[in-house]
Amino acid sequence: MKKIRTIKLKTPLTDKEIRLLKAKDRVELSGSIYTARDRAHKKLINLIKKNKKLPLKLKDAIIYYCGPTFCKGKIGACGPTTSLRMDSFIEPLMQKGLKATIGKGKRSPFARNTIKKYKGIYFVTYAGCAAYLSNFVKDYKICAFPELNAEAIYELKVENFPLIIAIDSYGKDIYSRL
Repeated sequence: MKKIRTIKLKTPLTDKEIRLLKAKDRVELSGSIYTARDRAHKKLINLIKKNKKLPLKLKDAIIYYCGPTFCKGKIGACGPTTSLRMDSFIEPLMQKGLKATIGKGKRSPFARNTIKKYKGIYFVTYAGCAAYLSNFVKDYKICAFPELNAEAIYELKVENFPLIIAIDSYGKDIYSRL
């Protein structure tokens, strides 16, 4: 049985680092990631279609499919949402330089092929323990669409955020035979 590696990474991820990551690897990620769910994705895609300036830099960015909750000025919970719902948005964002996404669950063949085409990565994190995941968030700020409340885009500063490579840059994924 092949040993599963645990790799410490910092953002922004480099192309070289991404090429070395393999499906099933565990990652402890430190640095900046952005949250975005369905409504924020729709707004981003509309801006792209209208050739308008985006409210965040997508080049080398990581988007976490998450709508955090807040308690006494801190992140109260920040668990992943189902990634499959975001699959129709992935290509325009990767065309703008998005490197990785974080969520939960299987992706469509279209999303897997898009990740492979743009040499990106798809991470999953632990579902059902959103309060636990908030322990890895050291700071946050709102970046865009405050009117969306929890579904606004937030920049999270994370430290050793626990992830698993679900789809690597070669299109291998943990949900099918490797």
